[in-house]
Amino acid sequence: MIEYLVLISCLGFLAFLIPGRHRNYAAIIGWIFIVLFLFATLPEYFSENNFLYPLMAILSVPFLYITVKHLLADDIRVHYLTRAAAIAFLIYFPFAIDDYTQISGLGTLLINMVVSQVVWLLHLFNYPVSLESWNIIAQHGFRVEIILACTGIQSIAIMLGVAAAVPTTLRQKVYTFLLVAPTIYILNLFRNVFVIMAYTSQWFPYYPDIAGNGEVGYESFFWAHNVIAELLALVILIIIAYSLFTLIPRLGTFADELYQLYYGELVRGFGRDRGNGPEKPEPSPETTSGSGLVSADQPDEPGNQ
Repeated sequence: MIEYLVLISCLGFLAFLIPGRHRNYAAIIGWIFIVLFLFATLPEYFSENNFLYPLMAILSVPFLYITVKHLLADDIRVHYLTRAAAIAFLIYFPFAIDDYTQISGLGTLLINMVVSQVVWLLHLFNYPVSLESWNIIAQHGFRVEIILACTGIQSIAIMLGVAAAVPTTLRQKVYTFLLVAPTIYILNLFRNVFVIMAYTSQWFPYYPDIAGNGEVGYESFFWAHNVIAELLALVILIIIAYSLFTLIPRLGTFADELYQLYYGELVRGFGRDRGNGPEKPEPSPETTSGSGLVSADQPDEPGNQ
């Protein structure tokens, strides 16, 4: 049932890309249902002692309020942000469609490819493992299931969506893809290798009161996957984002505009300063009348990654 929240959100964002008076309302549906999805998955993340996504769910509430407010005001900054989300969904959903059908498609193909490459890397590092199923890697009595979230496609889609938020040239599009997709995909393979080795060899059996969930050996998975890998992934995404700002200068300006918008709204919400964050920015050079935007020439389970 939770998957359908993502489906409705995706349909809302994709409808936003179609010109018409409905666009702002379609975007609102997209944002509302993605926030509902975050809250619907909270029990799963709490069971894994993963507190990053619950924190994101809490922060999504004021984010949603500000976003809806400025969508209704036809704010170009929030249009660009929604465009980024819509393009990200457009890239991601063909891989996630397997969850809604009985047909193995791109998602299954991508998982198969990642599993084979991860197993090859593990053997290259002289760490023999076995396959208990098409996507379950086992060693020393521990098993790790590779799911779609382990392939890096979500991060790739998000970063390509961010890059597509503002109009870019064809050269910028090509360079952006080459910067984002191969980099994230290859680094994600090594992330999987690290987590599998750390979990199956029990590298981090520390602080079971914090990291344990009742499963034998889960502590090593917690520290490897939920802490070390998550932090490293965050650092890498920040580096990639900085590189994108260098490649697409308008993207850096857009990021600053978003900061001014959301920070200003939060400050005003607490009544500390009513002068931050312009209510309505000047139209961007790339925008036109009408829609305010022209087209540019974009969970884990215990033991899962």
